[in-house]
Amino acid sequence: MEDKRVRYSDEELQEFKEIILEKLARAKENLATLTEAFANDSNDISDTAPTFKILEEGSSVSSKEYNANMAARQQKFIKDLESALIRIENKTYGVCRVTGKLIPKERLRLVPHATLSVEAKLNQHKK
Repeated sequence: MEDKRVRYSDEELQEFKEIILEKLARAKENLATLTEAFANDSNDISDTAPTFKILEEGSSVSSKEYNANMAARQQKFIKDLESALIRIENKTYGVCRVTGKLIPKERLRLVPHATLSVEAKLNQHKK
């Protein structure tokens, strides 16, 4: 059954807002953890054998790159969630930016920052 409404009700928007705020809090905690791990990555291997030192430095660089990439992804996720909160305030949340139809609640509960319906997302990948 297709939903013919143009927007979600204030009660529905409040439900989504709570989901987003919870995910946002978790995302900010994760970012803080990643940032702390990146900042506190002491590379104190001065008392180790030269061969191990080279391996350890390579591992450290790889770990730092991984943490930096994860932190960047987490920052984007936070920005997307904050944008979703703005759409809730503007009462445009949950409306597909391509089709103009309501994005199903099930999708929004799983991907609360979604701006495309599955239909629009699939069409986007075909191009």
